Amino acid sequence: MAVCARLCGVGPARGCRRRGAAREQRRGAAGDSEPDTDTDPEEAGGGGCGSAEDEEAAERIEGGRPLPHPAEAGPAGRAPLSILELPPELLVQIFGSLPGTDLPSLARVCTTFRRILRTDTIWRRRCREEYGVCENLRKLEITGVSCRDVYAKLLHRYRHILGLWQPDIGPYGGLLNVVVDGLFIIGWMYLPPHDPHVDDPMRFKPLFRIHLMERKAATVECMYGHKGPHNGHIQVVKKDEFSTKCNQTDHHRMSGGRQEEFRTWLREEWGRTLEDIFHEHMQELILMKFIYTSQYDNCLTYRRIYLPPSSPDDLIKPGLFKGTYGSHGLEIVMLSFHGKKAKGTKITGDPNIPAGQQTVEIDLAHPLQLPDIESLRDFSELSRIVLEVQEQVRREEQEQEHRQEEEDPSQPAAKPLGGEGAEGEDNAAGAEGSTQDKAPASQPFVLPMGVISRNEDYPRTCRICYYGTGLIAGHGFTSPERTPGVFVLFDDDRFGFIWLELKSFSLYSRIKVAFQNAEAPSREAFDEMLKNIQSLAT
Repeated sequence: MAVCARLCGVGPARGCRRRGAAREQRRGAAGDSEPDTDTDPEEAGGGGCGSAEDEEAAERIEGGRPLPHPAEAGPAGRAPLSILELPPELLVQIFGSLPGTDLPSLARVCTTFRRILRTDTIWRRRCREEYGVCENLRKLEITGVSCRDVYAKLLHRYRHILGLWQPDIGPYGGLLNVVVDGLFIIGWMYLPPHDPHVDDPMRFKPLFRIHLMERKAATVECMYGHKGPHNGHIQVVKKDEFSTKCNQTDHHRMSGGRQEEFRTWLREEWGRTLEDIFHEHMQELILMKFIYTSQYDNCLTYRRIYLPPSSPDDLIKPGLFKGTYGSHGLEIVMLSFHGKKAKGTKITGDPNIPAGQQTVEIDLAHPLQLPDIESLRDFSELSRIVLEVQEQVRREEQEQEHRQEEEDPSQPAAKPLGGEGAEGEDNAAGAEGSTQDKAPASQPFVLPMGVISRNEDYPRTCRICYYGTGLIAGHGFTSPERTPGVFVLFDDDRFGFIWLELKSFSLYSRIKVAFQNAEAPSREAFDEMLKNIQSLAT
């Protein structure tokens, strides 16, 4: 602000006497050194409609015809003494390169700046560069909506809800991606492919949209149901949390009643009818999910989630994966790396292990050497190998605790086995590197006899295996416990986990979607996010 004041010759810093005297001579004609007080981007170019002279001036600036300015009456060839003496079309280029959030302060400097900031070229550029709006915004002139309106009343106003979110739907969770799509902001709910086709692409459906067309205020519409868009509401509750509300829930009802709604939901959610599902327990789980989720009527609270940060030392690129979970179908899991540990956190969940819980944990310091392919078919042989490593891990943890007790209390305590930190990362990288040096690039893999898999089309070769633990619990997340298992890395985009106690196998496949506005601002922010969603699930 002070810099602009000095450049323009307004405010406390008025420059030298010669410039001040010249400015006094021009003040009567220019009449543009009155400070403005607008602070919102919506008002950066002026509140409401300007005068006819201002509108004509804006058109002339945008059309490349400079406004006459008293400063141009100076001696030919003299360098400009003030930024106000620059040609208006050059000021348009300068202002258009600034972040949109800085323009309200600029509009407060003087009425010349305020008038120039009415130029739609500036706001068209900000829409494109900050939010990726590549539509032909000139078409908006037909509806009487300016690019400044689009930026201030739509994009800037709702910028805080862009990104990835997890809805609070009890144990089921979900994955919402809010994006700018043309002249709309749309909330897309991402759904796993139909069970058990884990390698198929994700499905998605719109839950709400916000747009600015003929009216001067953004309109929020609920997209839930089968009767088209209808009136909705969005409220930002607090930082990294917002809620949606449908004002016309009758649009969610179907003429055939709850039975028709259930059959339609079942086709969309599972891709089949109830008669096609012969497993009685699976039928109960499906019916329970329908009853639980349909009661919300798209009136939900969402909490922000971040994609996990990556490191060159990571086993594979972290991210979101879809995995098979028996009768519960496919669920979304976030894989992240933490020193000597890798964690799989549920983004969607079920009544046994709800969303937000850590479903699997991989001990990268303890790789497993699988037996030959014939011995691997014997479940008891695989169990023997895993239980031996489990006992080794238990002994190491006891020794670590014993060493900590013997250390001087004044000294900082050593990190426990599997803790985070640089030391853990070095050990994990060393263990991984030494194992990969000894192990072949790939080795034959087959599931032991008796291990159940929803997807028989799993890879028959793997890169490496690690000891891990999986979280199991009764219905309602009762009596949760971690049980031993085997993490199997197939390639950069697929991994599996063998649950020894359940004699079950889960196959995970990477979600290949380029999510925007989903990067964590820091490692600490990501860890805090994981802690928060787990505490909410508990």
